Amino acid sequence: MSQEWQIVWFTAWVSALSTLLILPAGLAAAWLLARHDWPGKSLVETLVMLPLVMPPVATGLILLKVLGRRGLLGGFMHDRIHLDMAFTWRAVLAAQAVMSFPLLVMFVRAAFAEVNPRFEQIARTLGAGEWRVFFSITVPLAWRGIIGGTILAFARALGEFGATIMVAGNIPGQTATLSLSIYESVQLGQDATAFRLLSIAVVLAFAAVWVGGWFLRQRSWRSLP
Repeated sequence: MSQEWQIVWFTAWVSALSTLLILPAGLAAAWLLARHDWPGKSLVETLVMLPLVMPPVATGLILLKVLGRRGLLGGFMHDRIHLDMAFTWRAVLAAQAVMSFPLLVMFVRAAFAEVNPRFEQIARTLGAGEWRVFFSITVPLAWRGIIGGTILAFARALGEFGATIMVAGNIPGQTATLSLSIYESVQLGQDATAFRLLSIAVVLAFAAVWVGGWFLRQRSWRSLP
């Protein structure tokens, strides 16, 4: 049982860390997509959303090629700072971040899009710079959508399987997450263990989706008339 709780704790903290790491880039991407038009915007939008529709194992294979010792980023980190990425907890972190990033951008973009731009314009006419407008007007008006999207991205990270098993493997005590451990338990015929882990996964996912959905359903982050 202690090993099972270790798996739950590992999954939870890596998922939380991956969500925090993608938050700044997610906010920036969502704001740019919601508020600006530029050449190639549709291409960038497609690339951002691609992990949502690609097979997760395909995304994992791409990550493996990038983060492996012979990959561009993985090779650089291994040669220069002697730090391996693939088949470590850092690979789990990367897989969760990549797979949950589109979900974060999608919901936060919707939140930004529904903020009335008149309030931002008024702030600019009063001399506020873009950074001040963003943090004092846009973010406060969209905060419920931001929190809701962040929680749902965390829920997506909790359940990640396909990309993780490709780039991180299922190494007990190192990269084994809830999803991977459920799969392994079923493969080994350990049904009792699988259903215990499944129950925990369902409770965590239900709580995250319910709380995230509650924030997204609130009207106070929507544009004011």
